[in-house]
Amino acid sequence: MGRAPGLRLGAAGAAQAERLARRLESRSIAALYSSPLERALDTAAAIAAPLQLEVEIAEELNEIDYGAWTGRAVSDLREVEEWRRFNQLRGSTEIPGGETMLEVQGRMLRFIERICQIHGEQTVAVVSHGDVIKATFSHYLGVPLDLFHRIEIGPASVSLLRVERYGPEVLLVNGFAEDGPF
Repeated sequence: MGRAPGLRLGAAGAAQAERLARRLESRSIAALYSSPLERALDTAAAIAAPLQLEVEIAEELNEIDYGAWTGRAVSDLREVEEWRRFNQLRGSTEIPGGETMLEVQGRMLRFIERICQIHGEQTVAVVSHGDVIKATFSHYLGVPLDLFHRIEIGPASVSLLRVERYGPEVLLVNGFAEDGPF
């Protein structure tokens, strides 16, 4: 899919987003930021409604720019050598006409730094995309980008990061509404 426009949540995705929204409605969330893609905005809207928050669109949260691969089926890409290399060595393989995982990670780290400056110690919700979240948490967990496949990020999952003056703490990765308190 990449950044292909017009892709909305299906029935299963909408149900996941609603479950997540119910789970988050008791949290004290000061702001909600989302990727500009429709499927992320659908999830953000479900979260925003019970919290009575405005969704703030942040380009930094956008999906990876897959360049020439955007909108192509994975089954078509399996025979492309660069695609195979990208899936084996995410940290060092460039996407034709797209961005590198290091660039994705960099934009996310700059975003988090900016959000921390704006919101201080407040809790902020961020809606993004699986591989973007993996790249971000790879940094905070000390996992090289070439090994980021070891991190699972499911649809409508929650990953928690606390950023303190002394440094970041990863509190949860890939939690779901059914997993208990978070």
